[in-house]
Amino acid sequence: MSYVDEVFDMVVEKNPVQPEFHQAVKEVLESLRVVIEANEEAYRKDALLERLVTPERQILFRVPWVDDKGQVQVNNGFRVQFNSAIGPYKGGLRLHPSVNLGIIKFLGFEQIFKNSLTGLPIGGGKGGSDFDPKGKSDREVMAFCQSFITELYKYIGADTDVPAGDIGTGAREIGYMYGQYKRLTGLYEGVLTGKGLTYGGSLARTEATGYGLLYLTEEMLKCNGKDIAGKTVAVSGSGNVAIYAVQKAQQLGAKVVTVSDSTGWIYDPEGIDVALLKEVKEVKRARLTEYAAARSSAQYHDKALEGTNQWIVKCDVALPCATQNELGLEDAKTLVENGVIAVAEGANMPTTLEATKYLQESGVLFCPGKAANAGGVATSALEMSQNSERLSWTFEEVDGKLKDIMVNIFHNLDAAAKKYGLDGDYVAGANIAGFLKVAEAMTAQGIV
Repeated sequence: MSYVDEVFDMVVEKNPVQPEFHQAVKEVLESLRVVIEANEEAYRKDALLERLVTPERQILFRVPWVDDKGQVQVNNGFRVQFNSAIGPYKGGLRLHPSVNLGIIKFLGFEQIFKNSLTGLPIGGGKGGSDFDPKGKSDREVMAFCQSFITELYKYIGADTDVPAGDIGTGAREIGYMYGQYKRLTGLYEGVLTGKGLTYGGSLARTEATGYGLLYLTEEMLKCNGKDIAGKTVAVSGSGNVAIYAVQKAQQLGAKVVTVSDSTGWIYDPEGIDVALLKEVKEVKRARLTEYAAARSSAQYHDKALEGTNQWIVKCDVALPCATQNELGLEDAKTLVENGVIAVAEGANMPTTLEATKYLQESGVLFCPGKAANAGGVATSALEMSQNSERLSWTFEEVDGKLKDIMVNIFHNLDAAAKKYGLDGDYVAGANIAGFLKVAEAMTAQGIV
């Protein structure tokens, strides 16, 4: 049995009932096979892959808090500090009922390679809780966040582990967490990113993941003789990533015709109205039914009633920006039948392995999330730099650096794929480019 297969079998055996983590490891190791087999003796001797797939530290804790009725509630808290070979742990905090250890490990493992691809000195980590901020009052969210950080603060710091936002963790939650960290430690440092602009946040951070997705997609199309201008784009999700992906795509001359949330999706043949979408989702925190009610050209589709999603809409470019495994094999077949030319992941692993393989075999340009959605963490690292310098850069400065990073990511993964005879396989290219930097650092630092 090959070294890759041995390690994957070990992961499944030692991490039972964690399918998302298994999926992430399999996807990475399979695409690294050509590199690993070329260096198998050295990697096996140093147990490099075993160390790569095993987190350096896993922190599990309870989070007790009191709701508005005076009832004590208890949630589970997680922080997986996966790999610090190239810098302090960096990765978001996800607040969602679906959060469990396996999902946090999958996200943290992906983060290792994503962070490496940015070219910035940040390692991989991820955290969160099964707490659901939806429907909670500001006071309840504050109570949870303060309790969460009261335990987590012991393990994080500006040069140790710098968490950020993620699903369910926006400016409000980061603010409450930062205030409690400062209260407990007496330190005013860049320990969290995604902070408000009045206390160390960075301009362009809100837009970064969505904008970065489009900068990379534009470059991928350009390098394959295509132009994003004039293309029809289908986007899933309606959170931070999706909203700013829609905005930037339209600035680049494309027409975005879909967005979605957990209950349904919108088809707007005249193009998504970004201002209205922001009003519905960022201000009112409402469902997309309100978007449809306010715009005559929009058609609302209830997922439960119709059993459909936005991938049935004819488009040139598909940008899944919602959550893991939202784009399956049947969706991929539909997209190909409808003439899609490119798929770039705005979320973390939103495309199943089967769907990814089908899209690639069908000649669709496909870029994985660890590259395509790296703009968020890249700008978080730029926020860390500004905090260290006690400076604040302009929006244009940050946005310019972000675009340079995303363009470089594409060229690096493209070059890695070509070097190993995998021209056009951007999944393999992203994994190889991210892995080689981390593997070299791990080897240089000894058996730790």
